[in-house]
Amino acid sequence: MDNLGTFITAFVRQQVAQAETETRYRPPRVGFADATDPRFPQLREICEPTHSLPSDLLPAARSVISFFLPFAEEIVDANRAHPHQVAREWALAYVETNTLINDISHRLIAALAEQGVKAAAEPATHNWDPVTLISRWSHKSVAAIAGLGSFGLHHMLITDAGCAGRFGSLVVDAVLEPASSPDEPVVQRCSYFVDGSCLACVHHCPTGALTEAGLDKQLCYRWLLHVADGFRELGVADACGKCATGPCALESTV
Repeated sequence: MDNLGTFITAFVRQQVAQAETETRYRPPRVGFADATDPRFPQLREICEPTHSLPSDLLPAARSVISFFLPFAEEIVDANRAHPHQVAREWALAYVETNTLINDISHRLIAALAEQGVKAAAEPATHNWDPVTLISRWSHKSVAAIAGLGSFGLHHMLITDAGCAGRFGSLVVDAVLEPASSPDEPVVQRCSYFVDGSCLACVHHCPTGALTEAGLDKQLCYRWLLHVADGFRELGVADACGKCATGPCALESTV
């Protein structure tokens, strides 16, 4: 890894280690992608026709930084405990981690500016279309391009540290060594897509929004808003995470 890449990775890890949150984390994962990677324009075909390109965030974009903050095991255990009730620990982790991701992004932008590197970032969440519920900058899709993981049946990105956590990303005008190439085959981390052996995420979904056929985003989001009503004291806690508490929650199972 080059010096700038090493600096960025160390910066993210330090910020997480020093976070004054009730939520605890496992070691973060950091990955990089070439801003001209052809998989970015492909997101306009796969995700959303108006999905932003790195150059939309930063005209001089040359690389993209992605990072994953995996929740501590006890947070996953707490959310596993009640099949149809979202744990307070999970709702709090969602709120605190979104704030932490935004803070890391802003601080990293400032730190990079001191080195003559320009950077830009999108919010950790609530940057989606309110009608389609599709984000114009998908942190999970960016993370996949940056080599951090692959998508599972539950539409979550499964990393080597599992899928229980949150993603953030930035665009920079500096060259960073990409973690993956568009020519490389995807390393599949979802057991369902490998041999159909796991449907834990489907079974854990409290609303039936997730099936083998796909995800009913509107039904899912109505449930998330219901959950948020029960945790108003935490902020905007429109989170459930039941689909992210299966065998792939804490590690890749493939």
